[in-house]
Amino acid sequence: MLAGCGEPIRPVPPAADGPPRRIVSLNPCLDVILVEVVEHERITALSHYSREAESSTIAEVARDLPFNWGTAEEVAALSPDLVLNGQFVSQPLRRALDRLEIPQAVFPVPETVADSLAQVREVARRVGRPERGEALVARIQAALAAAEPPAGSPRPSALIFMPGGFASGPGTLMDEMMRRAGFDNAAVRYGLTQSMSVPLEQIVADPPDVLLSGVTRPGAPSRAESLLRHPALTHLADRMRRETFAQKLLFCGGPVLIQTAQALAQARHAVLEGGA
Repeated sequence: MLAGCGEPIRPVPPAADGPPRRIVSLNPCLDVILVEVVEHERITALSHYSREAESSTIAEVARDLPFNWGTAEEVAALSPDLVLNGQFVSQPLRRALDRLEIPQAVFPVPETVADSLAQVREVARRVGRPERGEALVARIQAALAAAEPPAGSPRPSALIFMPGGFASGPGTLMDEMMRRAGFDNAAVRYGLTQSMSVPLEQIVADPPDVLLSGVTRPGAPSRAESLLRHPALTHLADRMRRETFAQKLLFCGGPVLIQTAQALAQARHAVLEGGA
């Protein structure tokens, strides 16, 4: 029953034995794994974020599947026998689902490739398709291997600007992906930890070989692009390249790592071919 309809929400009956048949995901990074490892008819709803082409790698698939806005009333009305949550889902929502006795699987944000592969396996196990999880892991590992440059190859420095002018430092999945693809992450020498804002002055004083950034949507430049038009950066044009890096590759692991690895490898090739 939805909010405002006059009746309290009733607990969802426990699922019968066997894998879940009505799966709801409240997290876009779990959505991307779920659509790869389970039959789509068993997906009762994905998060609404996954329908947005600018921020999701599965927008076309997601638009053909039901979605939810992440409220307890809405989730309860869907009668799921499994809900996939990220660790930062609101605590009131988690408590509400617990009170309704709706089974939940809560996943942390992966900070390494190993974490991400483990998450793929765990989602696949939870939905009763471990073999599909292993197949997806194999595809990700193959893409990572293909993106790695030969030993001893040049390692240009790079900075990936996220929305708001943030960059990923050590201890993040993106930092590991950059290193695997043959880049030295300039955020390390800037002293960043995790994801932090990068001062313009720091880039001017010590520019990376390449700045990677993207446009969230046509006509809506990111802060990174605004900074690149700053007069202080004009004289860096011959010292710092600019390459496009889709923002929808910034925030999730799982199968998104396949596209991330390919994009980073292409950017590195462009830097070396063009002479950073």
